[in-house]
Amino acid sequence: MSRQRPVALIDRIASEISERGPMFFDRFMEMALYDLEAGFFGAGRLRSHRTGDFLTSPEVSPLFGEALARFVVAEADRRGDLDVVIDCGAGSGSLLAAALPHLGDIGAVAVEVSPAARQALAARLPAIRVVGSLDEVGGRVRGVIVANELLDNLPAAVAVRSVDGWLEEAVIVADASLRATTVPARPEVMEWAVRHAAALPPGSRVEVQLAAGKWLRTAIGMLDAGAVVVIDYGDTTAGLADRRAEGTMRTYRAHHLGPDPLLEPGATDITMDVDFSALMAVAESSRAATEYTTQAEFLTTWGLRQQLSTLRHEELAAARTGSTMERLQLRSRVTEAETLLHPRGLGDFRVLVARKSHQSPVSSPQQER
Repeated sequence: MSRQRPVALIDRIASEISERGPMFFDRFMEMALYDLEAGFFGAGRLRSHRTGDFLTSPEVSPLFGEALARFVVAEADRRGDLDVVIDCGAGSGSLLAAALPHLGDIGAVAVEVSPAARQALAARLPAIRVVGSLDEVGGRVRGVIVANELLDNLPAAVAVRSVDGWLEEAVIVADASLRATTVPARPEVMEWAVRHAAALPPGSRVEVQLAAGKWLRTAIGMLDAGAVVVIDYGDTTAGLADRRAEGTMRTYRAHHLGPDPLLEPGATDITMDVDFSALMAVAESSRAATEYTTQAEFLTTWGLRQQLSTLRHEELAAARTGSTMERLQLRSRVTEAETLLHPRGLGDFRVLVARKSHQSPVSSPQQER
C-alpha cells in the first residue's frame, strides 16, 4: 500500500483560510516556520551553520561562547548557588560547546524546536539534556537563560497605521496565490501598537511582538535566581521608528535576503528587528531589573577585546617566528573576533540582561581591576 504524500504547506494554509477566513500574520508565520511537516525550522535540515541558511555569533567564533561563560560564572560567584545554563534556540550547539569547558560545575540544557537541530545537539553534546521547549525544562531554576537570535523568529502580528487608527495585516487567497490584506486589529494587537508605536505616521507597518514578550515573561518567571540574557538584532522603540515605514520583516535563505514571505512559506526564514523597549517593559512588569547594551559592549565587558589584543600579539609573533599555518590560524581567529565586535555588523546587535529586581548587577573582571 503506497503512502499518501503530505499536503503542501501552502495548500494547508489556503485550506485553513478557506475554512476560517483571513489568517493573521502571526499564525501564518507560525505555520511557515514551525510546521512539523514543512516549516522552515520544524522540518528539514539544520539551518544555522556555514553550509546552511544563516550564521549566528556562536558559529562565527567560539570566543562568543567563552565570553558568555565568563558572564555566567560571575553570576554564579555572586549568587553562590546557580547551577544551570539554558540555551534557548540552541541550533548547532556552538554556543554551549564553547561555553561548557569554562562553566565548572554549572550544568546545561539545550532548548530547540527544530528536530534536525535536536539531533545535531544530541550528537555533538551527548552529556547535556536537549528538550523541545522551555516548558519541558520543568519547575523553577537557579541559573542563566540565554536567547541568542531567538526572539526575532517568534511569530509576530503585523499592525498597519491608518489615518483612523490601527489595522492588522492578514493573509488571504486571491488569484490562486497568498496575498496580504488588512482587517480590523485584534484588541491585544491594537493595545501593543498603541503602547509601543503611537507616534508613527499613517502608513507605518509594525511587527507586534506579543510572543517575544510572552517568552520573556515565562523565562523570568522560571528563575528563582539568576538572569535572562536576550541577544538579537533590533533597537529601542525610538531607534526603530525610521525603519517602520515599510516594517522590518524580511526573509533569509542560503545566507542571502529571500523573497516576500507569502511566496514560499516553509522555504525561507522569516525574521524582524526586535523591539527592546517592549521587552524591557515586560521585564520591568515582571519585577526584573534590566541592563541594555550592544553586543560589542557586552563582549568587551566579558573579556573579548582583551582576548583580541592577545591574539593580535600572537599573530605578530607568529609572523616573525612561527609557521605559516600557525599564522593563518591566528589570523582567522582575529578576524572572527573582529566580526563579533564590528559596529556595523554583529557588534551592533543588542543585549538585554533581566534579573530579579532585588539582584544587583554583577561586576566583570574588567570592572574589578
